[in-house]
Amino acid sequence: MAGRALSLPSSRRRAVAGAAAFLASVLGAGLLAGCAGDGAESGGDEPTRATRTADVLLPTPGAGFDYQIGGGYTPPEGVRALSRDREDDPAPGLYNVCYVNAFQTQPGALKWWQDTHPDLLLRDGDGEMIIDEGWDEVLLDTSTAARRTQLEKIVGEWIDGCAESGFQAVEPDNLDSFERSKGRLTQDHNAAFAQALAERAHGDGLAIGQKNTTDLLDRREEIGFDFAVAEECAQFDECDAYADAYDDRVFAVEYEGEGDVGFDESCDRWGDRISLVLRDLDVLPAGEKGYVFRTC
Repeated sequence: MAGRALSLPSSRRRAVAGAAAFLASVLGAGLLAGCAGDGAESGGDEPTRATRTADVLLPTPGAGFDYQIGGGYTPPEGVRALSRDREDDPAPGLYNVCYVNAFQTQPGALKWWQDTHPDLLLRDGDGEMIIDEGWDEVLLDTSTAARRTQLEKIVGEWIDGCAESGFQAVEPDNLDSFERSKGRLTQDHNAAFAQALAERAHGDGLAIGQKNTTDLLDRREEIGFDFAVAEECAQFDECDAYADAYDDRVFAVEYEGEGDVGFDESCDRWGDRISLVLRDLDVLPAGEKGYVFRTC
């Protein structure tokens, strides 16, 4: 499930400008956990994962989190980390994750893809575009190395933009598009593309989050993911899997009215390990009718 508002915005930019000031203020407040180089093996000809710069910062486990990909607003009290769309600005002094729709077309952007890169839209045997019906988004074609290279140039520029804007991390959405591809995509295809994005993010000084799909948890080191953003892991009883894989560095989003597991119950089970937030399904900005925000 994508878990994104139907009317979300599209694209963005990048800056490690101001990183020193951010580090001084945020590290002093204890919001962030170490450099990505910690734990990486030294020596040898090949790293065990995608190369990361010393400036990559990991989120603090259990930090108060808000999911603002439907539009930014003043963070509620206690929020120390948040995710916003790449067209939005990061929140000063917080750990900011940049949302990028990397594996499917963003709502409203299909015409741009059709006009500029029609060959990168996934199609079935009859040449018809394959669509994620839940969000009316066309899947992007990661099935060949050549297409992945083209996609990396496009999405990579978006990731560059996230860094230029002052984000500390990025979450490439729809990693699980292979599940909706009618057999045209595989886990290997998306894992390979995700690895290219991880290398791009790390080169920009950004951490990168695995967005959903426990199917690829066992490949997180190979791909280069640093933490997880998991939608409805409580509903599907997957929070432990993400927490174990990422040492509790998990931003978990539950949606009001979805499934049978109550938010209080979810907090009782996982609230002392991971960052858990309840949002409305359209992730509306504060003040709009239907807005929901709760933390444990």
